[in-house]
Amino acid sequence: MDIINAIILGIIEGITEFLPISSTGHLIVASKWLGIESTDTNLAFEVIIQLAAILAVLANYKDKFSPRYFNLWVKVAIAFIPLGIIGFIFSDVIKTLFSVPVVGVMFIVGGVIFLLLERSYKEAHCTTTDVTQVTYKQALWIGVAQVFALIPGTSRAGSSIVGAMLCGLNRKTSAEFSFLLGLPVLAAASGYDLLKHYQLFSLDDLTALAVGFFTSFIVAYFTIKLFIRFLENFTFVSFGLYRIVFGVILLTNLNSG
Repeated sequence: MDIINAIILGIIEGITEFLPISSTGHLIVASKWLGIESTDTNLAFEVIIQLAAILAVLANYKDKFSPRYFNLWVKVAIAFIPLGIIGFIFSDVIKTLFSVPVVGVMFIVGGVIFLLLERSYKEAHCTTTDVTQVTYKQALWIGVAQVFALIPGTSRAGSSIVGAMLCGLNRKTSAEFSFLLGLPVLAAASGYDLLKHYQLFSLDDLTALAVGFFTSFIVAYFTIKLFIRFLENFTFVSFGLYRIVFGVILLTNLNSG
């Protein structure tokens, strides 16, 4: 992993982690196009820079980390449970799905789901307009929806946002709950890989990791802010269209190759 590739992957991670367009899918495709080998070290790099995204959430929502928001974090923990259980049980099966064809198909499927959802979704009818109003039942169903993110290309943010919107959250609140829900998910995945593979990193690898980490944090920090502003005026239709187009390009290039 050289410095330039680390910066590119850091930018991609920072932009895509909290948008409903699958950071894992983009990193798989970007690594393939950049010619980055799928070694344990490089794969661990891609997971560990997600820790930077966690710090970006902490920086943006530091006001939520106080005792008076204890119930909110209980709900976040409840929403994490389904993914944690299924991910642990089927981890070996999930690893076999990491391929460009799977990513391409799931990009298209996710895009279609967003377009269909936006056709019937009425934000004016939403009863939950703030993350503190999320109920325990809503949190559980959002967690169930997030399980689909275990399929590469589906998007953790996308799955949880769709689940939240179907449970009665408005767009902004759906995105913000998804941000907070990303903390235990990314901490578990990144922490596990860091403990498992830290000894594989040489001094040069650590330099690239630090550069990618810092890049990911800065980009993710501003992406979160801009995404929330975007949702105050627009829908998820553009993301649905992007997913479909990107998925078709992936599958077309795969078949032509």
